Amino acid sequence: MPSNTHTVMVTGASGYIAGWIVKYLLEAGHTVHATVRDPNKAKSVDHLKRIADAAPGTLKLFKADLLDAQSFDAPMQGCDILMHTASPFVLEGFTDANEALVRPAVEGTRNVLNAANRCDTLKRVVLTSSVASVYGDATDMKGKSAFTEADWNTTSSVDHNPYQYSKVAAEREAWKIHDGQEGSAESRWDLVTINPGMVYGPSLTNASNSASIGTLLDMGRGKLKTGVPALEYGMVDVREVAQAHLLGAFKPEAEGRYILVSQSVSMLDIAGILRKQFGKQYPFPMMKVPKPVVWAVGPFMGPVTRKFISRNVGYPLRFENSRSKTLGVNYRPAADTLKDHFDQVLEDGLVRRR
Repeated sequence: MPSNTHTVMVTGASGYIAGWIVKYLLEAGHTVHATVRDPNKAKSVDHLKRIADAAPGTLKLFKADLLDAQSFDAPMQGCDILMHTASPFVLEGFTDANEALVRPAVEGTRNVLNAANRCDTLKRVVLTSSVASVYGDATDMKGKSAFTEADWNTTSSVDHNPYQYSKVAAEREAWKIHDGQEGSAESRWDLVTINPGMVYGPSLTNASNSASIGTLLDMGRGKLKTGVPALEYGMVDVREVAQAHLLGAFKPEAEGRYILVSQSVSMLDIAGILRKQFGKQYPFPMMKVPKPVVWAVGPFMGPVTRKFISRNVGYPLRFENSRSKTLGVNYRPAADTLKDHFDQVLEDGLVRRR
């Protein structure tokens, strides 16, 4: 693939990860066809316009919806790279997990990639997947030293970890469409998937709709000051995730899946890092809550089931990230990521500065 500038379509361009992808693409001089639900909604697109005004690249906004099969044809025209980041992100407040999460994720991926099949210029697709596509529960690591790109989530379902299920279902659909491309024996476009863990780091907007910011807010506001469950996450900085998308797009040798995890951290690790950075005046938790207590009260405090508690609390979680390093990803320390993210939380007034 030539090293000159490209025309790149980014779906869900107003999202947390996608914003950084668009920024890096524009700063590198590429043309970006950015799809959003409403190009006229200032809250969603003004930060992208500001980035474009200061960068050598060109930004073009398009209206598109995951469940509108025809809405991706226009933004796809003339693109040689597609980065599909758009996916429903709903962790609670729904009654039908299939309609809220699974169907939009799978059908949206199908609609976008079917449009890719109709675009003669397209050469590569980079899909934003997740480690949720690699594993469902920490107990899935039984018999392994770490999860790798060879692993697939086979334990999640619409009824158990539906968000995780939506991610693995969408990625499997992407590989199915890639492998079934019409025409010659060789695929016309190839597929790379980026599978990040829990994504932390600053947002390009005042508040990002991410699971990680919820954890920081709960810790900073004192909701978790009595303690946290013994839960571990594979963590990664949003800026590394975005850079991995560009590496996956423009490196000719990039292929297949890439786990993006800098390191595994527990909730108590996160609290300890924040306390060291910001001091004891914030109510960061200092102890673990015993698993029987989590079992008793967890389901009353949010979208957490006892099945999830039994399969995740108290279990280690490890990921092999050597493949992403070979691709060219350089991970920054977790302490730097968390400091930058909590600094933004304070700057935006989401937690009172002390």
